[in-house]
Amino acid sequence: MDAPLFSSALSRETDAKAAIEAAARELMHGLRGYKPDLLSVFVSHHHGSAIEHLGQELHHRTGARHVIGCTGESIVGSTVEVEGGPALSLWAGVLPRTEVRPFTVEVGQTDSGTLAFSALPEVIDRSRASLLLLGDPFAFPASPYLEILNSELPGVECIGGMASGGSGPGQNLVFTEHGIADAAAIGVVIEGEIEVRSIVSQGCRPIGKPWVITACKDNFVLRLGAKKSLEVLMETMSSLSDAERERFSRQPFLGLAIDPRKSVFTRGDFLVRGLMGIDPQQGAIAVGDGSIRVGMTVQFLVRDAQTAGEDLVHLMQERASGATGAPENQGALLFSCNGRGVRMFGSENHDIGCVQSVFEKPVPAAGFFAAGEIGPVGGHNFVHGFTASVALFRARS
Repeated sequence: MDAPLFSSALSRETDAKAAIEAAARELMHGLRGYKPDLLSVFVSHHHGSAIEHLGQELHHRTGARHVIGCTGESIVGSTVEVEGGPALSLWAGVLPRTEVRPFTVEVGQTDSGTLAFSALPEVIDRSRASLLLLGDPFAFPASPYLEILNSELPGVECIGGMASGGSGPGQNLVFTEHGIADAAAIGVVIEGEIEVRSIVSQGCRPIGKPWVITACKDNFVLRLGAKKSLEVLMETMSSLSDAERERFSRQPFLGLAIDPRKSVFTRGDFLVRGLMGIDPQQGAIAVGDGSIRVGMTVQFLVRDAQTAGEDLVHLMQERASGATGAPENQGALLFSCNGRGVRMFGSENHDIGCVQSVFEKPVPAAGFFAAGEIGPVGGHNFVHGFTASVALFRARS
């Protein structure tokens, strides 16, 4: 086969056996008898004990070379987001002239008590490789691991999400064709003629003006320019309209500039991090990221449904352009924050609708609502919140 071939299937059956049979049958029909090189599986907790052997069962039914999957609070199909109900979503690809290499991430500690990870995945040609990564949010310290990836495998994009739907350790499951994984995270290297294009929509826009951090400690910003950071925050809020102030008060964000050499910043120029609180005594603000440092340019950001939707569509149009061939020659995986969906947009199927809106006909797609989304911004991989991260598979042009 010269061109890639993708297929997806979604079952909302409440009975696990019926869901597996229906989804596998539909998936294989789309693959025209070819066995997939990669099968991705996303399942809600409604299917209970059947999840324990789901990877093996689907491996047997499809003949997939590699299986990677996890549980999700809400499950995504090609055109539908099933929020809170039973669902099983399958996505598979036949990937000619492309290596698919599975890996696991084990987490431990050194004698000095610092984090230690298992060996990094094998990448031969960084210019032709991407990573898919699924982790357990209670066991996998994603940010430190991604920092190591950025350092040791520069330029290799990592896309994925943290399993969701469980409320405590051991309840969010990741699995392969061998069963439930004991590892903190699982992934695959995809290297060769099939590229994986990343789309990371943080859905925020700047307000106020950029500031340079002149004093900070841990995750507290003490001063911005010559002023206490809390003073700058209050001044920024007072300059907003009533509607904007209400949006910002509900979900305040700070953008960390990716390229500090720029003087004018737009929504795609920041790594978005939440404001976690204030310290009135120091006049400081707390940021949900410990990587802030003196000299970094920052700007306050606001997020609303309209901005988030526009951002995702714009980025999809930008990154999905230039593709040729039938819809089944492309495929997409969507990792959307579990804080999005109806609760954010007020309508169903928002993010997957934005993804599919740029194609003449829907492409095979699947995904889940994650407890943390993984994707690159400004050439570096990060774990995000309230973000939609998309992996678009297609032949290299």
